[in-house]
Amino acid sequence: MPSSQDALVTKAKGEDSFQILVEPENESLPLMETNTCKTEASEPWDYVLVVNRHTERERRDVYLEFLENLKGKGFQCEVKDDQKKMFCGIRAESRILDLYCALLLEPEDQPPTKRLSPIPPTTRIRIVHFVLKNTTAAGDTLGDLIKKGVFEANFPLHNEEGDLKTKWARWRNMFQKQPIDDIRCYFGEKVALYFAWLGWYTYMLVPAALFGLITFLSGFSLFNASQISKEICEAHDIFMCPRDDHSRRYQRLSDTCTFAKLTHLFDNEGTVVFAIFMALWATVFLEIWKRQRAKVVLHWNLYGWDEDQEEMALQLINDPHYKLQRHEHSYLRSTIILILSLFMICFLIGMAHILVVYRVLAAALFSSSAVPFLEEQVTTAVVVTGALVHYVTITIMTMANKRVALKLCDFEKPRTLSEQESKFTIKFFTLQFFAHFSSLIYIAFILGRINGHPGKSVRLAGLWKLEECHLSGCMMDLFLQMAIIMGLKQTLSNCIEYLKPWLAYRCRSIPGWESSDPELRDWKHNYHLNPVHTFSLFDEFMEMMMQYGFTTIFVAAFPLAPLLALFSNLVQIRLDAIKMVRLQRRLVPRKAKDIGTWLQVLKTIGVLAVIANGMVIAFTSEFIPRVVYKYRYGPCREGAHPAVDCLTGYVNHSLSVFYTKDFNDSVRIKGSEHITECRYRDYRNAQDHNFSEQFWVLLAIRLAFLILFEHVALCIKLVAAWFVPDVPQKVKNTVLEKKYQRLRDKYQRLQKMCSSPKSTTV
Repeated sequence: MPSSQDALVTKAKGEDSFQILVEPENESLPLMETNTCKTEASEPWDYVLVVNRHTERERRDVYLEFLENLKGKGFQCEVKDDQKKMFCGIRAESRILDLYCALLLEPEDQPPTKRLSPIPPTTRIRIVHFVLKNTTAAGDTLGDLIKKGVFEANFPLHNEEGDLKTKWARWRNMFQKQPIDDIRCYFGEKVALYFAWLGWYTYMLVPAALFGLITFLSGFSLFNASQISKEICEAHDIFMCPRDDHSRRYQRLSDTCTFAKLTHLFDNEGTVVFAIFMALWATVFLEIWKRQRAKVVLHWNLYGWDEDQEEMALQLINDPHYKLQRHEHSYLRSTIILILSLFMICFLIGMAHILVVYRVLAAALFSSSAVPFLEEQVTTAVVVTGALVHYVTITIMTMANKRVALKLCDFEKPRTLSEQESKFTIKFFTLQFFAHFSSLIYIAFILGRINGHPGKSVRLAGLWKLEECHLSGCMMDLFLQMAIIMGLKQTLSNCIEYLKPWLAYRCRSIPGWESSDPELRDWKHNYHLNPVHTFSLFDEFMEMMMQYGFTTIFVAAFPLAPLLALFSNLVQIRLDAIKMVRLQRRLVPRKAKDIGTWLQVLKTIGVLAVIANGMVIAFTSEFIPRVVYKYRYGPCREGAHPAVDCLTGYVNHSLSVFYTKDFNDSVRIKGSEHITECRYRDYRNAQDHNFSEQFWVLLAIRLAFLILFEHVALCIKLVAAWFVPDVPQKVKNTVLEKKYQRLRDKYQRLQKMCSSPKSTTV
């Protein structure tokens, strides 16, 4: 007779099923499914396969063979006939579910005496999906059979989602707390962790959005008081050199008065403080998220869950003769993937150069336009249309990047689905980063810096003059590009993301013949919902990663980015909820105890943000030139004068002189007969047009500032990461107490066994 301390797996008489006996205590078993979710009273159908009713006989034979193979593995099938489709409901027999629990019991836990509570629906669906995916017929897997048209669709069924519809998947609940535990019980831990992370990210955006808004509004307080803006607005006698080849005319510097004032809204002294704050914010956000995740995972009894062990258990359920697939690494395969990835990155950088070509050609076109506004605001028109072209390019390249990343991932032959997702994440994010940010990098650090000077301009193919920065500075170009792309991604993309599945569902749900069988009606309703795929949740994560990149990288040029992200996320949470619950088929529940590789992506973005913002402040903004002028060249270089602004004369100092007689065709320029010199943004000598002493002084100080800023910001990040523990002490102590209690109980059992009197015979 087995001891009460032994884990029992008994076979019921007359039944081909297993019974698992566990301890009465509510102790967490690290590798075993613990049911804290509501379970269904009856045995529902978990999965449905759809077949065309008029399919060819050969395909029908394969379909029947597939179902027979499923039955042989311990699954029940029931076919319901519709006018055009055949729906096959699938569920696992109890012995399969019991076997799953038996395989995941830790031997040293020795739990006996009480039958396991019913298996939650998420686990049943996960088991059925895994076995379906790995079952074959005529040598083809389910995925191959769908491609060949044997099956039309396969999906888990929505069931008892009413609570989520009323409490979560409604626009009116936008400002209410998310029911994370209910999400976990219905969609699994992976989806629940996504929404937990998204909710925490949105909550943490509040201080960042407020700080960015204050930084932006502080510029309003100096809208008319800025000394630089005053000098520009009063510079009626300063003429800027012609900027293009078509509408060649001198432009008064005072004409840029409005743009100069607008530039001061985001290019002021508060920008540096805000950039350092965002570096600290990104670190604190990640560190506190780790703490939040640890609390949630402990609450779900998944702190010691092992993904590899569950994968192997599912493999054994599917095939008792399964052989372990070991970790492998091929240097040749890795080298090929690296070369192909670099080639794709170069292609994406080349796409950014195509945008440069567009901007050059658009500038030439708008300069000769018959529309007066386009002719006068060439740079603004080029920046706006260039941003629109960039957005369209991003949309197209996202689809191409996903295909390339999948092909590279398949070539690498990952061992498990989790490993495949991790490798795919790294490749896809890398390609997406270059697709989204190559153009911004060009505008921030290259635009206007390789153009030469008036009289000797660098030309594209020797014909078209390269585009210049806006007359008010390159920060205006970067600000407009960021604002347009973020605005479109947060509005247009969200509208398409909602309207496309909504319209598709409405079209498929046109009333027709209705069956009298309520179960079949429910299956048809699920069939008409929008299909999902393995990477449906992945796409949501990637969208948020790109938004996080826009919110942190180049935030020094666009302080309103966190505010836009905050508003977008409030909508995004409910949008994703409505899609998943009301418009899409049910996602296959996946178990997880963290957000996986995405955490490393967030850390990488945080480091890139420090580098990018430091370079924007050092090389793109006017912060360094203003500070250097104030303390080296301006009227306050020998001490402050209360009656004089320290930036008096800065505009004249920052503009180089070019004599109009040095133009090769000065007679063709409008108004040249009355103008002897024009100005342009650079630090060059008027005689030989070489870089002046001020240029080299500024370059040295810019580099010194960049090094200092990055080291200070990175040190702050490291200190913050050290100061905030990843796991709360309460969570550590709870886990420690459980381990201690388990060992103490085992010790006491062993003591009783050793101290019990031995039986003797006379």
